[in-house]
Amino acid sequence: FSNARELTRRAAESAQKADNKQSAAIYEADAAIREALGGNAALAKQQAKLALALSNGKDVEAMAAIAMAMAGDSAHAKFLSDDLAKRFPQDTIVQLNYLPTIRAAGQVVARDADAAIQTLAPAAPYELGTAALDAGISLYPVYVRGDAYLAARQGPAAVGEFQKIIDHPGVVQNELIGALARLGQGRAYALSGDTTRAHAAYQDFFTLWKHSDADVPLLQQAKTEYGRLQ
Repeated sequence: FSNARELTRRAAESAQKADNKQSAAIYEADAAIREALGGNAALAKQQAKLALALSNGKDVEAMAAIAMAMAGDSAHAKFLSDDLAKRFPQDTIVQLNYLPTIRAAGQVVARDADAAIQTLAPAAPYELGTAALDAGISLYPVYVRGDAYLAARQGPAAVGEFQKIIDHPGVVQNELIGALARLGQGRAYALSGDTTRAHAAYQDFFTLWKHSDADVPLLQQAKTEYGRLQ
């Protein structure tokens, strides 16, 4: 994560020097989602605000809103999602990918898992596509639905959602959710009482993150969970 922060800073600075604020904003917004997924809520909000200061393009605004929602800033996430809904009423990606993801991510954080699952239903026909060519946020409806099923304690259903991510590496590419899908499956198998598969899934995640900074909150949490597996 520390290396990613430095690379993001350098990339954003380079883009701004080239008078390409949109690309700089995408880098910052992507970093915001990364920090939110890693459990660094304060940094996620900070990066999202940096992105929005550079651009209010639909992809930037959507990514910032997803980060805000995951980081627990429901008010800001709602403001951004309402703005997207108003500005892009006929945009399929906005209406049937971005907005359900933003809203559902907030509902998961608010512990309203059933509502999140329902909110994501309209995204199902579109969720395996690439959301935007210049924004790495594909398959996020699937990931958030997996988290919602975990929150609803529906282990087998969560396994199925995370498997979609694992089965589509060409769409996921180097997005963080590619690794986090393994952790999600570990949690889902543990919920289902399948400790053998849970151990294997957690180990897959730890292998992928073997060079991670030790202080990433999500990694610390995963290690605690793994230690409790019987």
